[in-house]
Amino acid sequence: MTDFFNALLHHSFLQHALLAGLLVSISSGIVGTYVVTRRITYLAGGIAHCVLGGMGFARYMQTVHDWAFFTPMFGALLAALLAAFIIGVVNLKAEERIDTVISAFWGMGMAAGILFISKTPGYGEDLMAYLFGNILLVTQRDLLLIAGLDLFIAATAFLFHKQFVAVCFDEEFARLRGVNTQLFYFLMLALTALTVVLMVSIVGIVMVIVMLTLPAAIAGRFCRRMGPMMALAAGLCALFTFSGLAISYQPDLPAGATIILLAGIIYLITLTARR
Repeated sequence: MTDFFNALLHHSFLQHALLAGLLVSISSGIVGTYVVTRRITYLAGGIAHCVLGGMGFARYMQTVHDWAFFTPMFGALLAALLAAFIIGVVNLKAEERIDTVISAFWGMGMAAGILFISKTPGYGEDLMAYLFGNILLVTQRDLLLIAGLDLFIAATAFLFHKQFVAVCFDEEFARLRGVNTQLFYFLMLALTALTVVLMVSIVGIVMVIVMLTLPAAIAGRFCRRMGPMMALAAGLCALFTFSGLAISYQPDLPAGATIILLAGIIYLITLTARR
């Protein structure tokens, strides 16, 4: 552990990783609370796995057609927002079973990403970094994007918190009181999509849904109000990120996987203790 703290003082990549984890913890605590309370974890999972398609397409266009601005993070953002909108429409309007539709998007997004990545000439990035994350590769440019999206998510949640709470707990009553529940439902999915994009660089696409929901699920076992639940979830997410980085540093373990495993162990412990 001492080696980690010494390295943290001297290596910028560790400082970037820790700062990214702390920034993402804010949006994860806020949006994760809505996701767990509204019970839309499966929707968030579908959105998360569509992100690979956008990242693969962006990397392909960046390499083949020299679209320098079209970074994988930008492609992930577009794919996540598009998936959130389509899945939300299907969930509200279509007669098809929503789990079937989400499964289709889940598989198609992953497959499209793999195809684009395989056809990208001179591909130099590791697919595993997209799937399982590599928090140690976070750059200053990524930090600026994360901070900007984080600020937007926090501001939106602050402005429309009452409407989100109404949609989470009693959508029918909120509709009778004149709240445009469909609008705020889609806005909630959009915030979920943005948070997924933020967390992809931390723990990757495969495990992002775990980090989005487990801190909020743990916090929900000890809190009965949304505000304290969000604060505790954000604190737990930050704690898991910091502890995961510290634990994985000396034995050279994958940081994202260590963070997720730590969160899962704590969740199981709290689940057993509360029972």
